[in-house]
Amino acid sequence: MRTLSHPARSDIELTAVFHALSDPTRLSIVRGLVGVEEQSCGALDIPLSKSTLSHHLKVLRDAGVTHTRIEGTHRYMSLRREDLDARFPGLLDVALKAS
Repeated sequence: MRTLSHPARSDIELTAVFHALSDPTRLSIVRGLVGVEEQSCGALDIPLSKSTLSHHLKVLRDAGVTHTRIEGTHRYMSLRREDLDARFPGLLDVALKAS
């Protein structure tokens, strides 16, 4: 089974999280993950080309904001809320409240 690289909780950097959340598209993706355990990447209703969407998903994953699990030909994303709250308490809540 193929797996993707994700930073360990202790390796999540504030600047990378800020960069990932600074883009309106990526922030929209994160908002869509709040309150759901997992979301199929294919079910995201984001009007972008596949390559552009893949780029945004990779930025979120590499920053430690999301976790992506591969099952067969499907990819499932989840928000790494517990890890983010442990590293930077309250940061995600502030970012999600910003318009």
